[in-house]
Amino acid sequence: MKAVIYARYSSDNQREESIEGQLRECTAYCVKNDITILRTYIDRALSAKTDNRPDFQRMVKDSAKGLFDVVIVWKLDRFARNRYDSAHYKAQLRKYGVKVLSATENISEGPEGIILESMLEGMAEYYSAELSEKVIRGHTENALKCKYNGGTPTFGYVIDKDMQYQLDPRTAPVVLEIFTRYDQGATMKEIMEEMRQKGVTTVRGKKIDLNFMARLLKNRKYIGEYSYREIVTPGGIPAIVPQDLFDRVQKRLAANRKAPARHKAEDDYLLTTKLFCGTCGAMMVGESGTSASKGRKYHYYRCVNTKKQKSCNAKHKSIRKTPIENAVVNAVMAKVMDDNFVEYIADTVMDIQTRESSVLPALRHQLEETERGITNMLNAIQMGVINASTKQRLDELEDRKADIELQIIQEEMKHPMLTREDVTYWICRFRTLDVSKLEERRRLIDSFVNSVTVFDDYILITFNYKEGEERLDFTDIESSDLQSVGGPTLSEKPSEMAVFLHLSLNFIGIYGPWRYNMGVASVSEYVASLNEEQQRHTCAFIEFMNAEYPQLTNKISFSMPMWLVGKKMNEGYVAVSAAKNHFSIHFSDEEFLNHLAERLPNCKKGKRCINIKYGDEQSLRAVEESIRDFLKIYGSEGSSSR
Repeated sequence: MKAVIYARYSSDNQREESIEGQLRECTAYCVKNDITILRTYIDRALSAKTDNRPDFQRMVKDSAKGLFDVVIVWKLDRFARNRYDSAHYKAQLRKYGVKVLSATENISEGPEGIILESMLEGMAEYYSAELSEKVIRGHTENALKCKYNGGTPTFGYVIDKDMQYQLDPRTAPVVLEIFTRYDQGATMKEIMEEMRQKGVTTVRGKKIDLNFMARLLKNRKYIGEYSYREIVTPGGIPAIVPQDLFDRVQKRLAANRKAPARHKAEDDYLLTTKLFCGTCGAMMVGESGTSASKGRKYHYYRCVNTKKQKSCNAKHKSIRKTPIENAVVNAVMAKVMDDNFVEYIADTVMDIQTRESSVLPALRHQLEETERGITNMLNAIQMGVINASTKQRLDELEDRKADIELQIIQEEMKHPMLTREDVTYWICRFRTLDVSKLEERRRLIDSFVNSVTVFDDYILITFNYKEGEERLDFTDIESSDLQSVGGPTLSEKPSEMAVFLHLSLNFIGIYGPWRYNMGVASVSEYVASLNEEQQRHTCAFIEFMNAEYPQLTNKISFSMPMWLVGKKMNEGYVAVSAAKNHFSIHFSDEEFLNHLAERLPNCKKGKRCINIKYGDEQSLRAVEESIRDFLKIYGSEGSSSR
């Protein structure tokens, strides 16, 4: 395993571990666990409150090169200022298969925070995917017209004012020459040297290298082929290279192509960095071996102190990979299926967020005081106490209120707060994982398992929550398989699925994509998953909607019965979902919902929904009556008339 060390020292006048001390402990940790140190990154007298940490940013950038597997820090607080930044940068590193390890915290303080980090990373993934989708839509429109989609222009072309590709009279002949020379038998290295001698550079003015040569010789743009994702347009841009020359070059490239490097075996060892020897405390790492007699390949984890130093006398110096991984997956799935566990984690995560957010509570307190001041001024005006100073003071308070509200929005955008429903939904979503798939097993273990320690007669699994431990004997481990875990179907476990099938639409902004794959295919299937009370109220509303508004399209969307005004959700919708103590009526128009909530003091407003307690018939009638007003907002084609 290859690693880099990151060390940070805030200021010279602070009493904390010195840079040298951090490096010493990180180095000792690596020696103990047979980890190779490639280099160190050090930021001196810099706070983690800023992203302007030169070596830190350099480390994140270098992770994309695939040179190292882990980042070692003295303590996790050296890595980032808070959980939001930590989740952000860990997600960046994880894209390149890099993990963050603490040299002094095998089990980190406040392990529930790891679950919170996993959820925040999930949010980041979704927001990134959502942004990507928006960008793709714009790029697709350009692609249909064979227009330039941004980025560094292709060598050999220039982009005109209409965003169309045109031949570059300076570099297009160079492209043709490179293809011709390679077709004539010259190697990439020879051509590269020739081009360098002629002063040829990349579009960005850098020296050309072998990677540049390889990309250029494979680029189908040079035969006039425009492509973007699934859109391929032959002749969409001017050609530089004749088709027959291009084909001959591709044949030669295929003949000279080297076999790709094998994927690192350790990538498939799910417990890497989490599995420890209970005898000596060292890390256990993935290895493989082949039987001399039968030629079968075996995969196992082995204590690093039995490899070189041979200083460990543990009974289980190595342990088979598949049984222990299956045992851990089984143990985690058992926790996830426990409703008490879900409730406990939800409570804990909400408490963590409250404790860690110092700015938002202060801003909200200021907002309350300001609103109280505005109310007092309005009461004074109503009582006839009005003068120039009264009006001035009221204007000042109104301006202050607007400013605080803006600060709250900005802070929420920087540090998005999860609701309890969000947490519950996120945990229960793991119940549907296909744990036969490597990535889904990895997500499960990374989210919930803090460490696994191997002793002589048992293993100890430490979960990411307070006092979360489970002991498994080796007899249990050897018999572990994946047949007992995996996502239950609605017919198998309706009560366990109910927790997350009935969440309101306000969660779409974070984990919306997951909803498309939750398995509810029809309205009847959705209703069948509910308990008796939920069924009674939900069915009554469904019957009302179908009878009163038969012209609306009724379908399952985001695992809820939904009625579309037009053909798409952005053209207006009404939806219903059932929860434990209430059911939610969802509307696509936030302004309409705000007015509706003002009329219903007994109902709590969610994001794009109003929550009605079971048995509150008066509020339900009011909502049903308002639906006709809601539909008047939209024309017959479903587009807003505002």
